[in-house]
Amino acid sequence: MDQSNYWYLQNIDAVGIFCPDKMMSRTDLHQEKTFKKGEFIYLTDDDSDRIYMLVNGRVKIGTFGDSDKEIIKAILGKGEVFGELALVSEGKRKEFAQAMEETEVCIVKKDDLPFLFRERPAFLQFFLRLFGNRILTMENRLERLVFKDSRSRIIDYLLELSEHKGERVGYEIVIRKFMTHQELANLTATSRQTVTTVLNDLRSKELIKFDRRRLLIRDRDKLAQELS
Repeated sequence: MDQSNYWYLQNIDAVGIFCPDKMMSRTDLHQEKTFKKGEFIYLTDDDSDRIYMLVNGRVKIGTFGDSDKEIIKAILGKGEVFGELALVSEGKRKEFAQAMEETEVCIVKKDDLPFLFRERPAFLQFFLRLFGNRILTMENRLERLVFKDSRSRIIDYLLELSEHKGERVGYEIVIRKFMTHQELANLTATSRQTVTTVLNDLRSKELIKFDRRRLLIRDRDKLAQELS
């Protein structure tokens, strides 16, 4: 897959920086922790003083709107970084991070970053790229929300998933650990019923196959044609 817009820099060993025990490096600059399914890694208004990298598992990033309605901003997987707004003097968290399954993370304290930036310039490049890609991702999602209808938003997001998190198997693309219909609805500002209707329609056209564990895109180009 083309990962130019993914939330990590391919040629930087983020694991070696965030989890230095795996590289026999300084271990006093990091912490490893495991969270159970449903456990919050941090909550809105918690101190924003740490940055996290996902070693295993999945994490949901979101906020709560009116009447405590959950608004999902992102669902992250292995190798992705979150909590990075601590770098821009965010005093308190403006979002929550919650483990969607048993999840292992490596943690770097904000106060240790200047040392890491000096010792490993590639780490600074990593965060510059991360922020740039985050901005592009948010701009794309805002454009999708403003200019596209519900069906197009759902299809467009499936295409985004296939590009960033898909694994090519022959002519098909598989996305493992696929999300629930409600989670997909939250991410695309649609309803669960609309998501179910669109996915079933795409399946009837033999463009996709899906279950609770994975999504299989049979032909990405033909799926993209559904947007025209």
